Amino acid sequence: MPIPDDVTGHEIDKDVQQELQSLPKGLAEDVARNLVMVAKLIDEDPEQAYAYSRIALRLASRVAAVREAAGFAAYATEKYSEALAEFRAARRMTGSVELWPVMADCERGLGRPEKALEMAGAPEVHKLDKAGQVEMRLVAAGARRDMDQIDAAIVTLQSPELASNSVQPWTARLRYAYADALLAADREDEAREWFAKVVESDKDGSTDASDRLAELDGVEFVDAMVEDEERDADAVHGDADASDASDASEGPEAPEVTAEPVRRDVDED
Repeated sequence: MPIPDDVTGHEIDKDVQQELQSLPKGLAEDVARNLVMVAKLIDEDPEQAYAYSRIALRLASRVAAVREAAGFAAYATEKYSEALAEFRAARRMTGSVELWPVMADCERGLGRPEKALEMAGAPEVHKLDKAGQVEMRLVAAGARRDMDQIDAAIVTLQSPELASNSVQPWTARLRYAYADALLAADREDEAREWFAKVVESDKDGSTDASDRLAELDGVEFVDAMVEDEERDADAVHGDADASDASDASEGPEAPEVTAEPVRRDVDED
């Protein structure tokens, strides 16, 4: 697949570059460039990112970073079985538990929320850093909701991290999940309060909390562009109707009908 000339492969993390040093230089550069394309496209064009990841995988399937990238690309395209297989392979190679939460979420994607909950209670969770533990909590709450256990999902999300006033990279997502669960439980006032807290912590606008909050407040947004297009369309139709009326008034008079209308007898039931 084509790769822009300005993509050198040096854009990837140094840890990944170090892993690729086990490969011949030319091969390492090819793999690195494909991994860069995966990272560039995974949000905006997951299918393309997935295609680049498959190339990297064919070139260097014994490199853990490549298996991990292939896993995330498959995950982004909802190929959960494939993603889980790649994540497991990467974990076997590194011995790290870092991928544990996303592996559990793959189980959810495969329709196995019970398995995700089992993983949420496994010893591996205690080895995760704070961000990983929060991610695991989000996955567990999602699994509870998959099983229609809304109240249990709410309890799962209640934690010191949720109550903390400090803003961390995961704060907005945690608060959003809590607000959404409260709304699903018809606790609208509390949900509104937490959506407002999401807005406070979501500095880069990664969630739609402001829109959700506006909906709860009864604010309706109107797309100005659509409104203008509808106004223009009405104007065109108005001009056409006026033209038809003008043509009718200027044309010959319709002949006067003098004959009596034909009477049709209709049988009534």
